[in-house]
Amino acid sequence: MATRFVIVGAGAIGCHVGGRLAAAGEQVVFVARRRIADALEGHGLVVSDLDGFRAALEPRCFVAVDTVAEAAAGGQPSFVLLCTKGGATVTAAGEIGAAFAQGTPILSLQNGIDNGDRIRSAAPGCQALAGMVPFNVVLTTGSDGRLTAHRATSGQLYAEDHVACRSVEAAFARAGLPLKLAADMAAVQWGKLLLNLNNPVNALAGLPLREELLDAGYRRVLAALQDEALDVMRKAGIRPAKVGAAPPRLIPTILRLPTWAFSRIAASMLKIDSSARSSMWDDIHAGRTTEIDDLCGAIVRLATAHGLTAPKNAAMADLVKHPGGSRRYSGPDLLQRLHQP
Repeated sequence: MATRFVIVGAGAIGCHVGGRLAAAGEQVVFVARRRIADALEGHGLVVSDLDGFRAALEPRCFVAVDTVAEAAAGGQPSFVLLCTKGGATVTAAGEIGAAFAQGTPILSLQNGIDNGDRIRSAAPGCQALAGMVPFNVVLTTGSDGRLTAHRATSGQLYAEDHVACRSVEAAFARAGLPLKLAADMAAVQWGKLLLNLNNPVNALAGLPLREELLDAGYRRVLAALQDEALDVMRKAGIRPAKVGAAPPRLIPTILRLPTWAFSRIAASMLKIDSSARSSMWDDIHAGRTTEIDDLCGAIVRLATAHGLTAPKNAAMADLVKHPGGSRRYSGPDLLQRLHQP
């Protein structure tokens, strides 16, 4: 029997991953906010990427609903991809656990470290599986009302090396999203978190990602956050995995290079669509709760658990929560705020 994929939290990442699976002929059910579900039902979905892939999916290619209970109706065995923000994990996992059969796999395609524990607590009868999404997706609405989920950066999906993930490995490969199965997903997630520390920098810079990364001032801010995070991880006995082109310990050094050298050495990091921004920028400007507690906040919690402090990450978390209206911060201004006592 073909696998039925249920995408819970069909925002940018969920629409892109689910759309690629649907384009490959897989059964896909999107669980989304009513506005997005209506757009999917009424106009379909375009999935594309910076490498030239593009598929326009008609509404008949998938199912779109706005509740988990609707997605579970009929009792068909499913593989759930949880794509909500971290703050919504407990609620979403509780709904999945209540609606789906015991043993249903839930693969977390979310930022942060703590979502696996949240899923296990809220849905103890399901199989909580760790995953990692390395790329940025931009979700836009065209003049015709059709959504486009465009992958704007590169990278390979990771998933826990588990029998449930191995069972869908071929489906992801057919969809052009091959899974890299890893035995130590905690190390992968800590490695990804280091890269995600750029999300708040980008959000407060108010610039597209590529433009921000080409600014030495903003790179110094990111390097400071990463240096502090790496020090806390080392003292906590955590060795983050290499999930990008460079080992974690070298990334702050590369970020501090002059822009001419950085742009050559970090060419793969700069392979970004010119319009791409972090989702945190979208959240701040839409007045939504951000994921800062799952990023800088995770470093602060790890430090506290080991009798340490992480003042720079704490300062960044506070600044995201209280950004001072729509003000854009320069790199030197941000760096000064991170170093304030």
